[in-house]
Amino acid sequence: MFKKITVVKYVIAISFLSLLSCKNSKPSRLLSNEKSVKKQINEVLDHWHKAAAEADFKTYFDLLADDAVFVGTDSSEVWHKQSFIQFAKPYFDKGKAWNFKKIKRQVYLSTDFKTAWFDETLDTWMGVCRGSGVLQKTGSTWRIKHYVLSLTVPNNKMQKVIKVIQN
Repeated sequence: MFKKITVVKYVIAISFLSLLSCKNSKPSRLLSNEKSVKKQINEVLDHWHKAAAEADFKTYFDLLADDAVFVGTDSSEVWHKQSFIQFAKPYFDKGKAWNFKKIKRQVYLSTDFKTAWFDETLDTWMGVCRGSGVLQKTGSTWRIKHYVLSLTVPNNKMQKVIKVIQN
């Protein structure tokens, strides 16, 4: 009787440990996949900013989805891809677009890893700016669907900025 109870305890313990190890392997696979997807997103965004800095028109606009929207720093700047192309093409044609360098970036993912959103702090000719946006994966390709560029204003300088933009 004692041997049967001991054997049963061992079987239960081994079964329990086996179940725990199965549960732990799934999150680590997901975590690994999440890191891989975030790396892809960072590469797309870095490549996009680099294309602008190098005035690589084709690469820059190929990374935007066909229905992409770019929101600039001026309140009038809400461009769908085609109107953004018309605005930006003269800059690219002159060989000088804009050069935004990433300071830091946070990337977030949907549970199915097909939609990503991000915020980034950028070093630009305007000073420190913030970019944020959404990317969507179609097949194996990530495209930028929405991008918002905004100026950052330190809180202690906000009153001065308000006075300037109210005039």
